[in-house]
Amino acid sequence: MRILGIDPGLAIVGFGFIDKEGNKLTPVQYGSIQTEAHTPEEDRLLHVYEGMVQLLDRYKPDAVAIEKLFFARNVTTALPVAQARGVLILAAVQRGLPVSEYTPMMVKQAVVGYGKAEKKQVQEMVKLLLKLSAVPKPDDVADALAVAVCHAHSVSLNSKLNEVLRK
Repeated sequence: MRILGIDPGLAIVGFGFIDKEGNKLTPVQYGSIQTEAHTPEEDRLLHVYEGMVQLLDRYKPDAVAIEKLFFARNVTTALPVAQARGVLILAAVQRGLPVSEYTPMMVKQAVVGYGKAEKKQVQEMVKLLLKLSAVPKPDDVADALAVAVCHAHSVSLNSKLNEVLRK
């Protein structure tokens, strides 16, 4: 199973494709889609959408996992990120891909085992779990890979639960 993890944003969209075979997780490709700060928002959204379409068509994931928005204070930042999330989800849904959403706490719990883990702990666990030589940069890329790992663990857990329930 190929999973695409996404850390949404308008300035930087982190993405990470991983393959899951049994309990083995293998990184396929990861990086970011970046937009210029002083570009009109609609042009930035189009760039994010088109970049995601190219990635989906090239790497052909079986599932997409995206981080849910969590903003305690800054509504000004939340709105453009929400719009970017929308075009990212649209690109996946147009290709018939299932989209799962995870809160930052769920991602931390799945990757580190502690829902209030520090960002650095999550990054180091992503590096360890995927056998990477270094923590991916920018941080959004490591976050996207963490979302993909979270989904991989969730798929395994749901599969096991369904087996038990069928018996």
